[in-house]
Amino acid sequence: MSMKMKELPISERPYEKLEMYGAHTLSNAELLAIIIKNGTKEESSVTLAQKVLSLSKKQNCIQDNLNFLQELSIEEFMKIKGIGKVKAIQLKAICELAKRISRPIENIRTKVKTPQDIVSLLMDELKMEKREIVKVIIMNSKNVILKIQTISQGGTNSVQVDTKDILMEAIKIGAPKIIMVHNHPSGEPTPSKEDIEFTQKLEKAAEILGIGLLDHIIIGYNQYTSIKSYLLEKELKRI
Repeated sequence: MSMKMKELPISERPYEKLEMYGAHTLSNAELLAIIIKNGTKEESSVTLAQKVLSLSKKQNCIQDNLNFLQELSIEEFMKIKGIGKVKAIQLKAICELAKRISRPIENIRTKVKTPQDIVSLLMDELKMEKREIVKVIIMNSKNVILKIQTISQGGTNSVQVDTKDILMEAIKIGAPKIIMVHNHPSGEPTPSKEDIEFTQKLEKAAEILGIGLLDHIIIGYNQYTSIKSYLLEKELKRI
């Protein structure tokens, strides 16, 4: 049986510890315990939080990486004794908030100089996604980002998207340049034959409309591939 929260020294209780020493001093379990709020007669909220974190083993996640929480359903949270529907919904809500916080603030007018500039904006959001997500970065003539638009969300291996879906937003606001971005849920960003063929098709369609496709970036887990650089490297190897 775990120690009750009231049996802990005040300085070791999550609420008091955060107030006294700051949020950065709390463990993952202690932070989750504050969200869970109440334990059961048998277990403290910290113990329940530790059980939630133990679900990462079933997800084959890297130790201490909390992204797996975003993929858990309300029903999966509720399989833990002591996590009812209300607590499960609270956990889903905080996961979604964390996900939105990691997204770039679109009104910051970032100027794109290299693919890394795009990767810095989107890596945290996309690197652990279990579905393929396609985004388009819409820029002005000076490569300043005007808008980041999610175009499509697919499955674990593929996503259905049409060239017109990607170009439509740029056409609407009269933007002259775009960069396409999508993730590989496998974590391996090497472009497939289909990725390359779609990029070439999109580039031709964009050119007809007077829009420049500067690149197509594939994001994996903490790594990425610029298809423009990838194709250039292959071409140089042939010479």
